[in-house]
Amino acid sequence: MDLLNILLMAPPAGQGAGGGGMASSLIFLVLIFVVFYFFFIRPQVKRQKDVKKFRESLAKGNKIITIGGIHGKIVEMQETTCTIEVEGGVKLKLEKSAIASDAQDQLTGEPAK
Repeated sequence: MDLLNILLMAPPAGQGAGGGGMASSLIFLVLIFVVFYFFFIRPQVKRQKDVKKFRESLAKGNKIITIGGIHGKIVEMQETTCTIEVEGGVKLKLEKSAIASDAQDQLTGEPAK
């Protein structure tokens, strides 16, 4: 049996069944793609949009948590970076992409964005 017949689950050429096996295989492959789209691709795109929206809404004075787990308060915002102040008055300059969530969400028990 050659590889194409195995992948498409089509009967070998000499055993008659017609083209019905090919059509059902195509429907099966389309169904698999639809399942992947709705359960994997679409939710990931939605999460990316939510994270982008969250990072754009950040403002001076927000308490945040970085991806590395550092808690701080935003003291200055730039185009792609922000400066946060952590305990002890130490200031750190971070990329906006390094901000994971709002610290207020963690305190109130709401799920992280």
